[in-house]
Amino acid sequence: MIDIRQLRYFQAVAEELHFGRAAARLAIAQPALSRQIQQIEQELGTPLLRRTQRRVELLPAGELLLERARAIQQELERAVTDTRRTGTGELGRLAVGFIHSSTYGLLPSIIGRFRQLFPGIELELHELPITAQHAALLRGTIDVGLLRVQAAPPELEVVPVLPDPFVLAVPAKHPLAGRSRVRLKAVAGDPFVMFTRDGAPLFHARVQALCEQAGFAPHVVQHATQIHTVIGLVGAGLGVAVVPSSGRNLHPRNVRFVQIADKAEPVHIALAWRRGHETPAARSFRKVTQEVIAALAT
Repeated sequence: MIDIRQLRYFQAVAEELHFGRAAARLAIAQPALSRQIQQIEQELGTPLLRRTQRRVELLPAGELLLERARAIQQELERAVTDTRRTGTGELGRLAVGFIHSSTYGLLPSIIGRFRQLFPGIELELHELPITAQHAALLRGTIDVGLLRVQAAPPELEVVPVLPDPFVLAVPAKHPLAGRSRVRLKAVAGDPFVMFTRDGAPLFHARVQALCEQAGFAPHVVQHATQIHTVIGLVGAGLGVAVVPSSGRNLHPRNVRFVQIADKAEPVHIALAWRRGHETPAARSFRKVTQEVIAALAT
């Protein structure tokens, strides 16, 4: 079987049409090169070159082999280059899970920057809630998740990348709409739009705890799961709500956001992956995410 080295020898002779120049190009002795070409012809069972004292000519079989040898060499060079780029996180495929609220500003910025820096990586995006992302990471359905910090299986690495503090969302005509900062007890008597316990357990538990720390139980008149739905219902005048500040990026016309003076731990946005299984492409995605967040903070 002819190997890559022999193909390279033949290609040099076929392109130079001179054994001396081909030997110099390959940095080998001319007799050794001649023997290699003879071995190739013996292996193939057909002559490839017509040799005379003055010149070397390609026979039809030699022309075909030269064409194929060039294609093989080019493909080999591409394979080497692509393998190196895959190993450095510049090429390949990356399946990314994301929560809906990340589309309010963060995810589009990350995707735009990632595609600009790593056009050779094919992105596959999956919108999934937090627990579904945990399961998908364990199954290998996704490579990295953009989610919120929540109790996760020990097999997963979860790294906070962006704090998302809670704010008070009130209708535009609410008495507190013009305030920049209030204590939560100021809305103790207001109707509340609350996140559902089953659909958004993290937000539900945190908002409920904030209200209890402020000394009251919220009077819930409507439940909803998604941030944009909660804010939309506030804009419709159903009540007030405590939401992550990322909801500001929705720019609702009939809603005002007020900072909460009470001490409140933010709900962090995080990146997650399976321990020991972070791919080079996932590392590139993490690097871009950190760069985008740093840029948004300036």
